[in-house]
Amino acid sequence: MSKFLIVGLGNIGGEYADTRHNIGFKVVEYLASEAGAKFSSGRYADVANIKHKGKILVLVKPTTYMNLSGKAVNYWLQTEKLEPENMLVVVDEIALPYGKIRIGPKGSDGGHNGLKDIQATLGHSNYPRLRFGIGKEYSKGSQVNYVLGEWSDEELATLNERIKIAADAVKAFAFVGLQRCMNEYNNK
Repeated sequence: MSKFLIVGLGNIGGEYADTRHNIGFKVVEYLASEAGAKFSSGRYADVANIKHKGKILVLVKPTTYMNLSGKAVNYWLQTEKLEPENMLVVVDEIALPYGKIRIGPKGSDGGHNGLKDIQATLGHSNYPRLRFGIGKEYSKGSQVNYVLGEWSDEELATLNERIKIAADAVKAFAFVGLQRCMNEYNNK
């Protein structure tokens, strides 16, 4: 049975729970909830296993804080004996409009500290990622406050449906592969 590591990036702690930066956590939490799975504490992460159409998805929420995400990613890749191409990192992206999804096989960190640390730890950036657009509706110098800020009422009105689409894309990644997943979900 094929196995995939699905890493949702975010920060632990109540003060970060509903921030834009934690969309990775929200997507993997949705997947676990939909499958009736619960997260349990593991090394460097909270982890849940779900099955989808004969595939095992190991859902990971790093407990290392965003800037040290690489430690959790590396540990769970080794523990599950998986190659980076069998991993999908779900991350917030300011360069995309709110709610847009972009899936790709590799890429730069785009200034994202979580991706920066994963790249530094793995020694490369050749791993699939699903970038969830959070937009860039902030004034000069207030990017950190925006990213670590809570969703606007306007965004909240459609957030759950956008999370469901991202979760469906994660399942498609595992079931039909990266290329078909990209064709179906990019810019959705």
